[in-house]
Amino acid sequence: MTLDTAPPPSVAPPAPAPPRKRRVRPGRLGVHAFLMTVSLAFLAPLLLAVYASLRPYDETSEHGYFSLPRNLSFDYYRQAFTDSGMTKYFVNTMIIAVPGVLITLFFASFVAFAVARLKMRGSILLLMLFTAGNLLPQQVIVTPLYVLFNRIPLPYWMSDSMTMFDSFWAVISVQVGFQIGFCVFVLANFMRTLPVEILEAAIVDGAGVWTQYWRITLPLCRPALAALGTLQFTWMYNDFLWALVFISDGDKLPVTSALNNLRGQFFTDYNLLAAGSVIVALPTLIVFLLLQRHFIAGLTLGSTKG
Repeated sequence: MTLDTAPPPSVAPPAPAPPRKRRVRPGRLGVHAFLMTVSLAFLAPLLLAVYASLRPYDETSEHGYFSLPRNLSFDYYRQAFTDSGMTKYFVNTMIIAVPGVLITLFFASFVAFAVARLKMRGSILLLMLFTAGNLLPQQVIVTPLYVLFNRIPLPYWMSDSMTMFDSFWAVISVQVGFQIGFCVFVLANFMRTLPVEILEAAIVDGAGVWTQYWRITLPLCRPALAALGTLQFTWMYNDFLWALVFISDGDKLPVTSALNNLRGQFFTDYNLLAAGSVIVALPTLIVFLLLQRHFIAGLTLGSTKG
């Protein structure tokens, strides 16, 4: 008796299903078209300034700014940088912006830690007070601050005028005072999202308040600090009002005032002025590119769970 040991017929695997075509909804196309239109509307002035800065003024005055170029060069950038003395003004701006950002983030993070993590009475009222400070128009207190800074004495090594007026300290203090409220509001809300168990474990291990703040909370707030640092640097760098009010010495003015040196008494070459504006805007663009990853992470905090 023999057994039939023939192998069973092989079964062909089922054919893969054809990929399903994603249906593009009209509403989604409308959203993308709207976003592209808004983006182009914001980029148009910058692109026009870059385009004008590469063309001679005689060409644009004859054919218009929206005409095709006959000659493109970077001569205006070299002229704008040398004629306006931007190196000195760039240094002045960094003396104001860099300490201003660091001081603002330090004090704001410390106040936010006290409001969000320490069990203190009146913390909500304190947070509301800092937030309400952002609603005060800055121009309202220009005159009182002008009088006040002229009456605050400083040693000669801190101010040539022997007062807070006509010194970098006046501009830095105003920038810190106005920006710290917004930073406290953002950081306090972010710190509330951090797990409470981390600080409880640190307290059990004997960590003091400074250790809880400096070694535990601040490292966890790095994305939020990077996002705020980028915004604060941009705002302090582009500010022109406070330096114009509180600094009388032209050699101490920030880089935004260097553009006035490119304006003639009877004639202004707007292509040259556009090249100077592009040069002035470059540092903020570089800061954003360097901190882009942290900036986007700070903006998307809390958008997802898990």
